[in-house]
Amino acid sequence: MKSKLPLVYISLFLSMLFWGYTFVAFKFALESFKPISIVFLRLVISVIFLFGISLLSGKLQAIKREDYKYFILMAFFEPFLYFLGESFGLTYVSSTLGSVIIAMIPLIVPIAAWYMYREKLTMLNWVGLLLSFAGVIAVVFSGDGEVFVRLKGVLLLFLAVLSAVGYSLIVKGLSHKYNGFTITAYQNAIGIIMFLPLFLWFDAGSLMDVKPSAMAVSSLLYLAIFGSSLTFVLFTFAIREIGASRANIFANLIPVFTAIFSYFLLKEEMPGLKVAGIFVVLIGVFLSQVKSISLKKQKAPPVNYQFPA
Repeated sequence: MKSKLPLVYISLFLSMLFWGYTFVAFKFALESFKPISIVFLRLVISVIFLFGISLLSGKLQAIKREDYKYFILMAFFEPFLYFLGESFGLTYVSSTLGSVIIAMIPLIVPIAAWYMYREKLTMLNWVGLLLSFAGVIAVVFSGDGEVFVRLKGVLLLFLAVLSAVGYSLIVKGLSHKYNGFTITAYQNAIGIIMFLPLFLWFDAGSLMDVKPSAMAVSSLLYLAIFGSSLTFVLFTFAIREIGASRANIFANLIPVFTAIFSYFLLKEEMPGLKVAGIFVVLIGVFLSQVKSISLKKQKAPPVNYQFPA
């Protein structure tokens, strides 16, 4: 695995870079499309892209019958529950508070991964994880500090957090049987089926009247090809190689990249506290990946990963 580590970290860096810009792209897409339409259309475009690439390259694998339930559950967690929880949750709380709640994903995943797969982080890695989380708080609270809270929004955002944790754990098991293209392609295809009733009920009628701007269309394409396709392929590869715990710690880089993109493209401010928070996140992520990490895996072969009863 040593020879793959540089490729793993490049994959994680790129996936977080791509995900970081999705928050900016979503703002541009909202100028022409409604939230559910954005999610549904990005999944449709993503599936066309992924199945096309996978079929041409021969990377698309057949799913074994005993794994159908895991693919369905994975898609139910993400994109379905995660997008619903995050999108609607952010309408009831401030984006600042929402960012902090979402940033709890890397804190919860190691606990769940230890229970499921006996992944273990060292004390130094936990220090890095907590330090990076502190940096995220500094980044998101360095703006105007506006925070408004409604219990409904908090609960919805925690639904998104738990969904992301469940998704990571399922991907950990499936990644030892299937490649990233196969997992992501079927994940999004099943997601389309789950979102279809919501799309038909809320947005289908009004979508025909939309005259999207060029920026909205290009943003939608970015969300589909990068946000819902390539990022998941890269992230799945990283989870398979270094585990769900270590891979998810890199998620704390997402608000860092979002802050940088927002500064240059949306002209948002970059105060000193935000800059300091960015450096703290980087230091924390580095500490979380140092060589002293030890991973204890189940004795069973990787292809036999199953959920505990």
